[in-house]
Amino acid sequence: MGVLFDEVAEHGTPTTVHLDRPFDLGDDRRKFGVADLAELVHELAGWLAAAGAGHRDRVAIVKENHWDYDLLSCAAVRIGAVPAKLSDRLSSSTVEALLKRLDPKVLVTTAAVLEQARAAGVYLASFAGTTLVLDGAVPGTLSLDDVRGHSAPGPRRRHGDDPLAVMHTSGTTGTPKLVVHSRNTIIGQLARFETVRYPVIGMRGDDTLVNASAYAHGRTFCWTASAFCLAPREIVVISQQDADRADPVLRAHPPTVMEALPATYVRFAQLTERLDNPFRRTRLFVSTYDAMHPPTIRSYLTASHRKRPLWMQGWGQSETGPLTFRFHTRSSVDLKHSGRTSRNVGYAVPAKTRLRVVDPDSFEPVPRGRPGLVLTKTAARCLDYVGETDRWQAKHWGDWWITGDLGVRNRDGSVDLLDREVDMVPGMSCLRVEDILEERLPQALECVVLGQPGKAPLPVVVTVDGELDKASWLRATHDILPLQAPIALTWDQIPRTGTGKVRRLALLQEITATDETHGTGRWT
Repeated sequence: MGVLFDEVAEHGTPTTVHLDRPFDLGDDRRKFGVADLAELVHELAGWLAAAGAGHRDRVAIVKENHWDYDLLSCAAVRIGAVPAKLSDRLSSSTVEALLKRLDPKVLVTTAAVLEQARAAGVYLASFAGTTLVLDGAVPGTLSLDDVRGHSAPGPRRRHGDDPLAVMHTSGTTGTPKLVVHSRNTIIGQLARFETVRYPVIGMRGDDTLVNASAYAHGRTFCWTASAFCLAPREIVVISQQDADRADPVLRAHPPTVMEALPATYVRFAQLTERLDNPFRRTRLFVSTYDAMHPPTIRSYLTASHRKRPLWMQGWGQSETGPLTFRFHTRSSVDLKHSGRTSRNVGYAVPAKTRLRVVDPDSFEPVPRGRPGLVLTKTAARCLDYVGETDRWQAKHWGDWWITGDLGVRNRDGSVDLLDREVDMVPGMSCLRVEDILEERLPQALECVVLGQPGKAPLPVVVTVDGELDKASWLRATHDILPLQAPIALTWDQIPRTGTGKVRRLALLQEITATDETHGTGRWT
């Protein structure tokens, strides 16, 4: 990864990168060629070396969401350091806890992140040997003026099984885990698999690839490696979830292939209804992190003017990469299938992943069609959790990795995802009920069903204005298991992770003043 852009530039890759806003690196450009990116990574490597980072040192990166997270990571890898990407959406106390585990030689951040933490009584710069601030001068830290112009040492190679990068899990159930990946796991097993030009879904030389993601997470590090090897004509980076700000960029560069966070797809869905919708040329939509609800998928597939647009949904974890995949078409999410959910996450990745569903207590395999705990076996499994090796080891059952998800293995080999074990409700799938509610409540941006011991499940409906019509609710739930009275909230009232996932335990705590659930949480 440290020489990625050098190598693709040497191959004459013509890809042009367009940004929705400039990087947070003191550079106003919004357009880059591959050679420009190679030069920028060289420069960033010089900055990190000047700040004191070197071989095997950890470099923590905490800043506003943008793809420069991965450019800084490539620069760290180039000098032999180990980058650790932390989302600025995490609470200051959580960032503090993660930095204490990492003990980084260098912290790369912004004045806004430091100020937000300081207001919460946390002094992030005290947890690193040196702090480099990208957008100003802060007492006790280095600014860009202090490191500009420094030459970096030549690229430093490392063994394929040595730590390459650290990324954190979403943190839906508490403090995120710091996942350690090597070159062999995240590049050799994951990114290389994506560089194959598969029929129909493979990248083409005339494609415009749009990515609207959470760049502090491991998925984009892998995506950076594969996307530039596939060399589409254009790559467009969207760093914000504001549909109105993204609209002019998307219309200027209409995607033929788009990958985005599930939460971003929800926020951008309003663009599909505009006369000049930017998705008219899109032949392939890609989603990861979380299952998508059918109404959202339908809106994008309908917006495409292609004859047979596809939606490719992946399910996996930061620790393992993708475990399953599934394709949706217009017919599979048609309104006539309104009772269907998207919780079938498809089939194990061929030649890469094995799946098993077992009883959570005995770990004996359960028959097809019966729910149980999902285990996986994959060569892409992470090396460790920083500072929590015991926790990492506790998620193993022999050679199998315990995902912490409950699911059903169907007769055809596909997997229905039911719930996280910690979020489960006996006798039902919260995720399936959420799909049904979103199908029946057009005004709902999102529905969340929370389990409470001794009580009926608690539904939370997210709408634009935080209001929910009682008659609509009664019509939508007339044949669903008894639920408590719904709570309507706006999008911003929901506690979320950096990838936009709902932090269910935090939401339950805010509403009920308790985080007690039916699940054990043993494998979170």
